[in-house]
Amino acid sequence: MTNPTDPTEKTVSESADTPAASAPAVSGTSAKPVPRPGPRPGPRPGSTATAPTPGGPIPAVPVHPVPIGDPTKFGRIDADGSVWLKTASGERQIGSWQAGTPEEGLAHFSRKFADLATEVEILEERLAARSGDPRKTQASAAHLLADLPEALVIGDVDSLSARLEVIVAGADDVAKEVRDQRESARASAIERKEALAVEAERIGSEGTSWKSGGDRLRVILEEWKTIKGIDRKTDDALWRRYSKARDAFNRRRGAHFAELDRDRAGSKSRKEELIAQAEALSTSTDWGPTAGKFRDLLTEWKAAGRAPRDTDEALWLRFKAAQDVFFQARNAVNDERDAEFTENAKAKIALLDEAEAKIKPAEDLEAARRDFRTFRESWDEIGKVPREQMHKLEARARALEKRLRDEEDADWTRTDPEAQARAAQFSERADKLDEQADKAAAAGKDRDAADLRQQASQWREWANAAHSAISDR
Repeated sequence: MTNPTDPTEKTVSESADTPAASAPAVSGTSAKPVPRPGPRPGPRPGSTATAPTPGGPIPAVPVHPVPIGDPTKFGRIDADGSVWLKTASGERQIGSWQAGTPEEGLAHFSRKFADLATEVEILEERLAARSGDPRKTQASAAHLLADLPEALVIGDVDSLSARLEVIVAGADDVAKEVRDQRESARASAIERKEALAVEAERIGSEGTSWKSGGDRLRVILEEWKTIKGIDRKTDDALWRRYSKARDAFNRRRGAHFAELDRDRAGSKSRKEELIAQAEALSTSTDWGPTAGKFRDLLTEWKAAGRAPRDTDEALWLRFKAAQDVFFQARNAVNDERDAEFTENAKAKIALLDEAEAKIKPAEDLEAARRDFRTFRESWDEIGKVPREQMHKLEARARALEKRLRDEEDADWTRTDPEAQARAAQFSERADKLDEQADKAAAAGKDRDAADLRQQASQWREWANAAHSAISDR
C-alpha cells in the first residue's frame, strides 16, 4: 500500500499500519482495541488547503478529514464472526472476528479504515500544498487505489476510492503546474542574475568611482547568493560573467591607484624642491620681489598635485613655515613703517593747520611766499604718510599753493607794462578818431563824422575794459 520509492510515503504507511498489526483480523483469542493516533496538525475538518506559489494562486484541492462515524453504517459482523463490508455495489466478506464482541470487531476494522483514510488525507494535503513530487504522490495514490478492493477495513470505501481517483487524475495537472511555476521562477532568477551580470560588466569596464563601484559589486554579490533555482550550467555561465567583470574592475582600480602612487611620488619630489626654494627665500629682505616669488611658488605647489597621504601634510607644513618666516619679517617691518607713517601724518596735519592760518597771500604776498617755502621744506622733511591719508593731505597742500599762485597771477596782471601800454593805446586811438570826426563834421561830411564817432566809441570801450582789468587785479 506504499510507494517503495518514496521514503516519506513508506514512513506514513508504516505508522498507519502499526495499530492494525497489533490485533489479529481472524483469530479466536481476544484483542483489546488500540487507541487511534492523536489529531495531526493541518486543515480544520471541512476546510480546503492551499499553498501560495510564485506563479500565482493554485486551485484548491479538496482535503477530507479522517471519517469518524457509526461503523454499523458501513459493515457488520455475523454471529459466526464473519465480517462484512457494505459498499455501493453490495456486501463482501473481508474476514472473521473471534477476538471479542462484534462491537469491538467493528471498532477494530473501523480504526484500520481510519488509518487508511489518514494516508489518503496526507496525499491530498501534499498535492494541495504542492510539496514533494506530484508524480510520487500520484503513484502512492494509485497503489492505495489498487489495494483498496482487498483492504480489510470497515468504512466509506466508496468515498475513499473516489478521493483516490481524484488524486490520481489531478496529479498530472498539478505536476504541470508545479513544473511551469518552477520554470517561471527559474526564468525570473536567470533574468535577475542576467541584469546583475550586465550591471557588473558595466561597472567593470566603465566605472571610475572606485569606492561606490566596489561597494555596489559587493551588494550585487550578496543579492546573487540569495537567487536560487537556476540549473548549474546556466548559473555557472552567469557567475563567470560576474566574476570576470569584478576582476576587470579590480584590475583597473589597482592600475589607477598604482599610477596615482607614481604620480604622488613625483609630486613629493617636486614639492621637496619647492620647499628648498622657499627656505632659501625665507630670509630675504627684498620684500616686493620676494613676495612675488612666493606667490609663484604657491602656484607651482598647487599644480604639483598631492603627495602620498602620509607625507603631504608634513610637506605643506614645511613649505608654509618657510613662507611664514618671510612674511612675518616683512609684516614686522611694515608695522614699524606704518607706525612711523602715522606719526608723519600727525606732523603734516599740524603743519597744514599752522600754514593755512598763517599764509595770507592777499594781505602780504612776499611774506606769504617766504612762509610757503618754509612750509614746503618742512613738509618734505617729514616724509611719507599712510596711503589712505596721502590723497587728503596732498589735496590740502595743493589748495594752499593754489591760493599763493592765484594771488601772484593777479599781482602780475596789475603791474604788467604791456597791459598798461595796451590800455593807453586804446585810449589814444579813441581820441584820434574823435578829432577826425570833428574835422569831418566841420567840413560838412556828416556821414563820415558819424562813422568815425562810432569807431571812436568802440575803441573807448576797449580802453575802458583794459583799464578796468588792470585796476581789478
